[in-house]
Amino acid sequence: MKRNFYETPTPSVIMRFFWKAAGADRYILERVTYSDQIKYMCLGGIIFATGLMAALAGGYAFYTIFEPKGSSLDTQLHIPTCLLSIVFGLFWGGMIFNLDRFIISSTGKGDGTEAITWNELKTALPRLLMGAIIALTISKPVEIRMFKSEIDVELHNAQMQKQSEYLGRIDSIYAGRIENEKQKVLKWEKEIRQRQEEYTNLQALYNKEMAGQNGGDRGEGPQAKKIEIQLKKLEAEVKAIETRNLPLINESYANLKKFETNKQNEIQNSELVAGGLDGLLERIKLAHQISGPWISLFITLLFMAIELTPMFFKLMLTKTPYDYLEENIKELMKAEEGILIEYNFYQDKNGQQKDAVIHIAKEKLSAEQKAILKAEKELTEYAIDKYTEQLKQKINTSPDSYIQSN
Repeated sequence: MKRNFYETPTPSVIMRFFWKAAGADRYILERVTYSDQIKYMCLGGIIFATGLMAALAGGYAFYTIFEPKGSSLDTQLHIPTCLLSIVFGLFWGGMIFNLDRFIISSTGKGDGTEAITWNELKTALPRLLMGAIIALTISKPVEIRMFKSEIDVELHNAQMQKQSEYLGRIDSIYAGRIENEKQKVLKWEKEIRQRQEEYTNLQALYNKEMAGQNGGDRGEGPQAKKIEIQLKKLEAEVKAIETRNLPLINESYANLKKFETNKQNEIQNSELVAGGLDGLLERIKLAHQISGPWISLFITLLFMAIELTPMFFKLMLTKTPYDYLEENIKELMKAEEGILIEYNFYQDKNGQQKDAVIHIAKEKLSAEQKAILKAEKELTEYAIDKYTEQLKQKINTSPDSYIQSN
């Protein structure tokens, strides 16, 4: 805008974009001083930078949560999760960007002085709290990315320890089961072996009797017949024990094979179990352990300062031509739409000054309707009075006709 005493610079496209980011009015800024233009451009730049950092932090947090789990030292990029992370990061950054725009644009300038009074701070407290929460959500993913190398090493050690503990627990679980089945097999095989040894020894004794090696005659004598009867009895016992124990032994061997298979499967799953530690929460814990409380607090405060500084500075800004023009335009719009405000018009029950808002168009229409209603009421009463007078004259002239008509 050209004036005799001052010419406002023409804003660039980038400057206009940052004005929009700050929620400022382009129509007014193109008519005020360059300092106002720069002020709102810087304010919009901070808001845009906060949204950009939120997009990066949100995308990285999404990738850390949903990437395939495995060794923390495996840096291979998972493309599908990466693409989803980009989409989520853009959504998250856009949401934080618009939320910051709303917070900053709704934050007033207080009393228009550089001092921040308690009343101003108390009014801005909900916005400051929301800004602190936003800063916290941005700072944590950035923090774990800053210490990624150290976190990966510590996380790998934790995964190895977890895997070792898991394998030890598997060994302790399956060792008892396997040993129990082995003891059963040994017991049943020993029982069969003992009976078979008894049968073998008795068979050898029978053969000696038949050969006359025990001092008797060759051939089947009384003693040989007794041994033969015992052999048949023992043979039946051996078959009975084998019939009973062999299925049990086969079942135990099948259980041993199943236990070994399950154990190997559990061992193969040990990497997946250890990889489950590679999550966002575990990385945040390790980031706090590695950086210590002070560095972690410093990073969080840094992002809080970036997020909250525009709000504090807006409370500290003095009124400039932009603010007066904005107020003037608002008042002109209210006047054009027939809205009248009488400031500090009355006190409420708590003793606070309240403004009286008068809607002129509404008041005018209401007054017209009241006047019309009053006129209609007066005309109705007048008509009733005249009608009553006519009836009275008719009764005076002929009271009998009036009574007969009724």
